[in-house]
Amino acid sequence: MTGTTRSSDGLDARRRKLLFRSWHRGMREMDLILGSFADARIADLTSAELDQYEALLDISDTVLLPWATGEQPIPDGNEILKKIVAFRQAMTFQS
Repeated sequence: MTGTTRSSDGLDARRRKLLFRSWHRGMREMDLILGSFADARIADLTSAELDQYEALLDISDTVLLPWATGEQPIPDGNEILKKIVAFRQAMTFQS
């Protein structure tokens, strides 16, 4: 079980691949952060955002996790990571 709540039906091949990669990171914490974001937003990302997201998925979990959790500041120019952090914070407040 991946944890995903979204079907890949209706997504183009690139988005399906990114959705899968978001839920299969290796570190469960990152699976939950990126997978939840991808479930909710992958269909709406622009081509430029998909480029940024794809590059983000190439970063190791040990580097990415402190940025995603706010333990370290997000590098300048990483707008998709800012969206992920904002999404995570909004989800935290809804719980």
